[in-house]
Amino acid sequence: MTASHSDAFVFFGATGDLAYKKIFPALQAMIKHGHLDLPIIGVAKSGWNLDQFRDRARDSLEKHGGLDADAFAKLAARLHYISGDYQDDATYAQLRRALGDAVRPLHYLAIPPSMFESVTQGLAKSGCARDARVIVEKPFGRDLASAQALNRTLLTSFAEDAIFRIDHYLAKEAVENLIYFRFANTFIEPVWHRDYVASVQITMAEQFGVQGRGAFYEEVGAIRDVVQNHMLQVMTLLTMEIPLDGGPDAIRDEKLRVLCAMRPLVPAEVVRGQFRDYHDEAGVSPDSQVETFAALRLHIDNTRWAGVPFYIRAGKQLPVTCTEVMIELKPPSHAVFDADSSGQLNYFRFRLSPDVLITVGARTKVPGESMVGAATELIAHHHPCDEMTPYERLLGDALHGDASLFARGDTVEAAWRVVDPILGNAVPVAAYEPDTWGPPAAWQIMAGDDQWHNPALEETSP
Repeated sequence: MTASHSDAFVFFGATGDLAYKKIFPALQAMIKHGHLDLPIIGVAKSGWNLDQFRDRARDSLEKHGGLDADAFAKLAARLHYISGDYQDDATYAQLRRALGDAVRPLHYLAIPPSMFESVTQGLAKSGCARDARVIVEKPFGRDLASAQALNRTLLTSFAEDAIFRIDHYLAKEAVENLIYFRFANTFIEPVWHRDYVASVQITMAEQFGVQGRGAFYEEVGAIRDVVQNHMLQVMTLLTMEIPLDGGPDAIRDEKLRVLCAMRPLVPAEVVRGQFRDYHDEAGVSPDSQVETFAALRLHIDNTRWAGVPFYIRAGKQLPVTCTEVMIELKPPSHAVFDADSSGQLNYFRFRLSPDVLITVGARTKVPGESMVGAATELIAHHHPCDEMTPYERLLGDALHGDASLFARGDTVEAAWRVVDPILGNAVPVAAYEPDTWGPPAAWQIMAGDDQWHNPALEETSP
């Protein structure tokens, strides 16, 4: 398929929660910015008419992002609606008629993965999949076997370069800034390997709990929800080799190589936790063993990173809501000054949320006669938030056929190979108190003198 622009946008599950909270706001933003001028067709089983569908869109925007009268008028004029069963051929025949002269539609499957097979087969049988693209939401399976089965299903109707697997985390400004900062600056590469890097930490902390989504969380847990996808994707950006260019395949090829070099996890290097009173959440089993916290130590067996410990930590009901990367460097080989200094010497710190922050840790001399230093943090970049939402950016990229920020099937499967051995109850769940940094056992997976760096939001003050 050539990288021509799609000429129609179709989204299945158009009356569902994802469309209500994310897709309608993204569509309005794209129209407001002049990035969307094509038919928009919603497909669902609700039995609604077009006026009810437009009312749903208006209500969505009033509650999520704000209604822009001019942009909404243009959005409403482009909306079409098809009510039908996903297993009924008549639904796809109706869709083919609604597409009219469109020959390169983009289909968004905002539906449970259990429905993917029916929908992709219906699209193919009706001709709606010809020269089309398809967007699918995570989770891409529950383990390696189910991910492989899901990819086989999608590939029966679409070529790999026409499949766009959304991981909205990759479209965050801070995550894109991380890879840009790394490869656009000459001073980074000489120290970005095992000779200088002592350890790497990635922490994704959430101060809130499951927020009424207990039934959903019972099906996933922290490892499936954010570690296998978001956290491992961030780790690939930190550790991959320099791509040949900035194109999507060059970047994703390097991501695959580093994922294949990651050693599969073992229970001894994983801690699972569950915040106290999780069982009181609606939809949660009284004897649930699902983790709301996970801490793990990973290894990359290649020339650049052999021997460097990588730590990932993610959890709910922690002291702050913040995602941060800490790359700690080794101390100087010969201490000329401050031979007895303790604590962190040099590091790179990337804050990915709630704001965008890049800092460099260094030591500078304290005023006075003695050659004594103190820790100093140099702020290289500080920005309060994203200007464009991840869904607006991703929908625009998919319409243009730009797959740079989307996961490829082989990288998804490679990530599952890393976490597969510790899924389920391979590691017991330990209780932890809300507003703490997880169960004490999380500190036991640290190697040598390594310690967790706990993000503190007040550090971001410029």
